[in-house]
Amino acid sequence: MTTVKPPNPLNIGTELFRFRRFKASSLLLNFPSRSLSCKATMSSAISSHVRRMVESFDPSIPLQEAATPPSCWYTEPSFLDVELERVFYRGWQAVGYAEQIDNPKEYFTGRLGSVEFVVCRDATGKLHAYHNVCRHHASLLASGCGKKSCFVCPYHGWTYGLDGTLLKATRSAGLRDFNVNEFGLIPINVASWGPFILINLDKDTVPDQKGVSSEALGNEWLGRNSSQILGGSSIIGFNSSLKHVRRRQYTIECNWKVYCDNYLDGGYHVPYAHGGLASALNLDSYSITNFDKVSIQSCESTPAVGGGFHRLGSKALYAFVYPNFMINRYGPWLDTNLVLPLTHRKCLVTFDYFLEDSLKDDEDFIERSLEESERVQIEDIALCEGVQKGLESPAYCTGRYAPTVEKAMHHFHSLLHHSLIGG
Repeated sequence: MTTVKPPNPLNIGTELFRFRRFKASSLLLNFPSRSLSCKATMSSAISSHVRRMVESFDPSIPLQEAATPPSCWYTEPSFLDVELERVFYRGWQAVGYAEQIDNPKEYFTGRLGSVEFVVCRDATGKLHAYHNVCRHHASLLASGCGKKSCFVCPYHGWTYGLDGTLLKATRSAGLRDFNVNEFGLIPINVASWGPFILINLDKDTVPDQKGVSSEALGNEWLGRNSSQILGGSSIIGFNSSLKHVRRRQYTIECNWKVYCDNYLDGGYHVPYAHGGLASALNLDSYSITNFDKVSIQSCESTPAVGGGFHRLGSKALYAFVYPNFMINRYGPWLDTNLVLPLTHRKCLVTFDYFLEDSLKDDEDFIERSLEESERVQIEDIALCEGVQKGLESPAYCTGRYAPTVEKAMHHFHSLLHHSLIGG
């Protein structure tokens, strides 16, 4: 299947920040912007310097002739600022999995760029997401995950219901022109798709109380024909028998795109960096298919020697969902990798491991499998941190693609360019 042109981006002149005016003080509040100017627009948000950096990569050049993006995409702090505004603060972003909030009153928190958020289910089981910020003096409300009947600010005790309403404003006697209905938590669009929880920080999208259909959500997040790509009976094959068994997190000293590039090199690095993994895969069978916003790499595995331990099953499938989410299916396992930028040269990668229900009590199999996975991750971390140091060297500016294997990487760079340049 050939690559399809990504959807039209938002107009470059669209206002960057949405402000809400309160009658009492004419105070302007903005989310998620860090700017205090209500005049800021998209056209002013990207400087000529950053625009030149973006335009230095040309996605229209054929892969066989194309150069990779310049090193400044990975080393300039100002480049990450624009990525946050134009990539991560727009459209649907994966932030968690459904088992985290299976039951009423359960919640989890997270951070995306400068946006602190909390996702929860209220007492009726309805799904909500909010900016995790008290409306009094900006303290964070909740941390980690768990179960609560309400959110109580640890700073001054302001209390909010799980539906976002302000239930109690301590010591508010004497306040003038104060309406508690105007001081509820700021909502964020949230939805579930399959086993995943998604949020949408787009300031031009008003949170929809009725929700969005699964088909519409899938097509917006994944592109056209989403159900065929990642649906229940799809290539990846989600099913209800998969249960979450472990979470591991890695803070890596590299730009978030370095980690994505490493994932998307078509197995190029596997025989050189992952000897154990390479011996379990038939790399000659490696295939790559690009869709709208998804790239799927697949590879057949080799039989276990002497009937020994083998966690991969008959085939390994690696799905990359633009811009930063990976879904890996092999044997009885499914794991996800969520890559979040922390700074221009540091990212957080969260691994969530799911296992077929019939094996969830097989501790020996689980530990041996996770030990093998951990070994691969440590090897990848060393590679990515080495690449970041090389990108920061004056000796390197751009590189080239290996045309037979790095198609998915080029697709990722092309999608990113489209998001950043404003089409």
